[in-house]
Amino acid sequence: MFWRILWRLLYASRARLALAVLAVASGAAVCAALLNLDLDATDKLTREFRVLGANVVISAPPSGDAAATVNLDAIRQIEELRLPEIVAAAPYLYLSGDAETEGNRAAVIVAGTWLDEVSRMNSWWKVDGNWVSARENRSECMIGEQAASRLGLIPGQSVKVHYAAREATLRVAGIVTAGSSEDSQIFIALPLAQELAGMGERASLIEVIARGSASEIEDVIGRLSIALPGLEVRPLRQLAQAEGRLLERIRGLLFGTVLLILALSSLAVLAAMAGLALERRRDVGLMKALGGSVRTIMRFFLAEATAIGFAGGIFGFIVGMALSEWIGERVFSVSITPRLIVLPATLALMVLVSLAGALPLRLLGRVRPSDILRGE
Repeated sequence: MFWRILWRLLYASRARLALAVLAVASGAAVCAALLNLDLDATDKLTREFRVLGANVVISAPPSGDAAATVNLDAIRQIEELRLPEIVAAAPYLYLSGDAETEGNRAAVIVAGTWLDEVSRMNSWWKVDGNWVSARENRSECMIGEQAASRLGLIPGQSVKVHYAAREATLRVAGIVTAGSSEDSQIFIALPLAQELAGMGERASLIEVIARGSASEIEDVIGRLSIALPGLEVRPLRQLAQAEGRLLERIRGLLFGTVLLILALSSLAVLAAMAGLALERRRDVGLMKALGGSVRTIMRFFLAEATAIGFAGGIFGFIVGMALSEWIGERVFSVSITPRLIVLPATLALMVLVSLAGALPLRLLGRVRPSDILRGE
């Protein structure tokens, strides 16, 4: 009987309920779009931040020894932590050496590193030629454009690198333009740099890319500091804080907008349900005269509100996925992937909003059947 009466009520008020569903669907579309953006766009934005390079540096603690180095066991410990926020890590061994070509010789900084990892961490570098893809390639190098200009080098030519009494002849695979100190450096394989320096598995420092908000990056730094007690773990403050603050502001803006939309949707449902209540005052009075309780009457209104929430949530989710994709391309310049987890979240939010909008209708319990039956 309850469902039969509910269906009759829904059918009889289909025009007004359609407007309520439209209002809820509009709010659901915006909420679904923003929630999908929060789940997908922020993740993709952190990937975009990776091109800015490392934001955490691990080095030996400050001391009077300028040649203090880090054991490569540290990077293996970082890998064993399996922190999801850590995207990439690369060790660097810096040597102050000389580079020589036919007729030219210049002092340069030789940076021994894992060039395959560096290509991931600095994909924004402009490279004339090719990246050195093999981690232990001892026959090729990459050189900064300023150093290449001083030595008169182009990709494919050879350069001889000197350090102390050792030397190595390398083919230039690519010329790097980074717009910073890297432009005056020569990048070689870390094992070759260690061989030139006459040291074992050691590096000057380790650069790490950690993604997330400012608090998440600080948490990563804290965990790394605990795992590496003998080393100094410090953020590149300007970059790390810029990333974290931007993500936090985007997330705050998204959730603030969602809360505003939920409040407006609740008011829309309240307006629709209040209109229905005025239309059904005679029905409510008759129900109470026949012995219907306020609780039973409210069940009808709450069931209608739940139906409005479900219908509006489903339609809004479909529109919201298209909207999030459009916002992602136009605002963030990234492709947004629809997340199905947003559907139950949107439905739950819309049902709660609809029920919240219908709760003030408990005032119908004050309706006196005698007044209604007398036509007042």
